[in-house]
Amino acid sequence: MKFFIFLFFLGLTNLYSQTSLEQQITAIEPKVIEWRRHFHQNPELSNREFKTAEKIAFHLKSLGIEVQTGVAKTGVVGILKGKNPGKVIALRADIDALPVTERNDLPFKSEITTTFLNSETGVMHACGHDAHTAILMGVAEILSRNKHLINGTVKFIFQPAEESPPPGEEGGSRLMIKEGVLENPKVDAIFGLHIRSNVNVGEIHYKPGGAMAAVERFVIHVKGKQTHGSEPWNGIDPILISAKIIDGLQTIISRESQLINEAAVISVGKITSGVRFNIIPESAEMIGTVRTLDADMKSHILRRMTEMTETIAKAYGGVATISFTNETAITYNDQGLVERMLPSLKKVAGNTHVKQIKAETIGEDFSYFQELVPGFYFYLGGMTPGNHESFPHHTPDFKIDESGMLLGVKAFTQITFDFLNK
Repeated sequence: MKFFIFLFFLGLTNLYSQTSLEQQITAIEPKVIEWRRHFHQNPELSNREFKTAEKIAFHLKSLGIEVQTGVAKTGVVGILKGKNPGKVIALRADIDALPVTERNDLPFKSEITTTFLNSETGVMHACGHDAHTAILMGVAEILSRNKHLINGTVKFIFQPAEESPPPGEEGGSRLMIKEGVLENPKVDAIFGLHIRSNVNVGEIHYKPGGAMAAVERFVIHVKGKQTHGSEPWNGIDPILISAKIIDGLQTIISRESQLINEAAVISVGKITSGVRFNIIPESAEMIGTVRTLDADMKSHILRRMTEMTETIAKAYGGVATISFTNETAITYNDQGLVERMLPSLKKVAGNTHVKQIKAETIGEDFSYFQELVPGFYFYLGGMTPGNHESFPHHTPDFKIDESGMLLGVKAFTQITFDFLNK
């Protein structure tokens, strides 16, 4: 009889704790919105997130969380130890903005301007990183209030330079890893989210396995022979060679890549050559990107791009070289971790609002964390249901419905308790 009485009171305690937790999360929504609006109105570019980092660090310290600043230049890491020892979970938010001039008519619209790569531009949170930062600050407050319910440790990673550091600088997740962010204490699993302007508020989207692409930046240098535009036979035309190379590269995708397995993309985004209409120039340069979702396909595509670039140029009498710079790895969601944590997402969003989607060819440097520890990265709805006029990320008109952020707080909180306590 005593045993059943104990179970009864244990159930009441759990019910009370859960209800209290839900009330705390609901009550923190105005704060999360206020933080998001502050960051939106005061955006900072990659590796320059000084004021952003100060506000984050001040908040974490006010909660009694152990704080590390200056990680990967401007990153902030908070460490929260639960009541009992256990595993270590990491929650990540990116904090940098973009060189975009905002067009929205909002009371907290960004009016910040700067010089970026020698051009005057506005600065805007045009990808939702302001929301990610505010969400994780809210999660930190909720979990710090309830650390007596946690078995293990929570590591809050506020990462700078997700949009890539300025030329010539290190930054982002790779520099955080290099400086030991996944150690001391060693992280067992890492989670991230990204708010989406084209996904309904209340929905969570995910993809097991390869979810986002590895991104390579490539540069092709073509050398020909300069001559008068009226006498092409006296020279070697690097512009013609460039056109043939561009055409040839696309056959790697359309004729050699098994697109029924995973998507792949080769895009040339810039070509520079010549100074005058009647001069065939000596050289040309092309810059572009490769997106892949499978390691074997990536290896094949890069090898064939090198072969084709060199061979095509040689066939027309020129010389061409190609170089690659890795921007992101494949964002690979550990399948076992996804299966284990899906019930947590469904618990807070509802079964019908958690949807599996196809992979995307955008890139995300969260992927470098996932190369070292199991990770799960998912999308959070930020579009008002019924509103079909969503604006893409990285554009001057980008905006989100702030009511979607509360689900992000709930999702991270539920994931943390379920991962550490089960």
